[in-house]
Amino acid sequence: MPKEMLTVVDKPLVQYAVEEARMAGIERIIFVTGRGKEMLADHFDYVPELEVALKGRNREGPLQQIRALVPTAGCLLFTRQNEPLGLGHAVWCARHLVGDGPFAVLLPDDLVWPGLNAPPVMQQMCDQFEQLRSPMVAIMTVAQRETDKYGILDPAGETDAASPLVLAKGLVEKPAPDLAPSRLAIIGRYILTPEIFDLLGQRKTGAGGEIQLTDAMALLMKQHSLYGFRFQGTRFDCGDKVGFQMANLALALEQKEMRERLLPFLNEQLALWNDGSARPDG
Repeated sequence: MPKEMLTVVDKPLVQYAVEEARMAGIERIIFVTGRGKEMLADHFDYVPELEVALKGRNREGPLQQIRALVPTAGCLLFTRQNEPLGLGHAVWCARHLVGDGPFAVLLPDDLVWPGLNAPPVMQQMCDQFEQLRSPMVAIMTVAQRETDKYGILDPAGETDAASPLVLAKGLVEKPAPDLAPSRLAIIGRYILTPEIFDLLGQRKTGAGGEIQLTDAMALLMKQHSLYGFRFQGTRFDCGDKVGFQMANLALALEQKEMRERLLPFLNEQLALWNDGSARPDG
């Protein structure tokens, strides 16, 4: 099962990403997939048997939900990454479909939840891009010991805590904690310009022997200013077992009918854990 199809509360991760893109005004969505990920395309397809069944049971709410999934013809495009050569290579595989305009990259296993009062993170970034017209990456502050898990932004001078934007002078892919230029980690939201395809096409490998998007963005900075964007919201790493569970809990608690049942249960489990009776060695 593709990890993008893992369900958080009531929707697969890929659906959260597609909805985020649509709410940001992105009309054409390109999926770069690999072998065994046909479920991604099927999820957004028209299923007449299911519609007939829901109509027959007068399930109007679920019927409208599945109809909303099916996009206008031609809005979803699919291409294959035939070798697992890294994120940079995956982006490069979409070059002919993207064309010669700016584009966004969303990684579905990074679920970024803005909460109930903020716009989706990609919409926040698109609003900034309209003013700057420069490449941009979403960033968050991580613990020093975790810098070797991320691309890290090297800020140009002191950062303004009141501004969501951080001008970058460099990017480093997965630096050791003692070598990291900052704790500003890049997460799975980017807005890039098409010049990056030529840089990715050089097929230079970096960390892990892969074609790293971070390395190409570092070269792109010779042509454009690049900014880190401190977004409003919470990022859940759903490629990690703990992060996936956190996402389910956080989003379930956003829904009143689920919160009313979950909170007493969670409080009960916490009490059991604190007195030791629920522990494996308790």
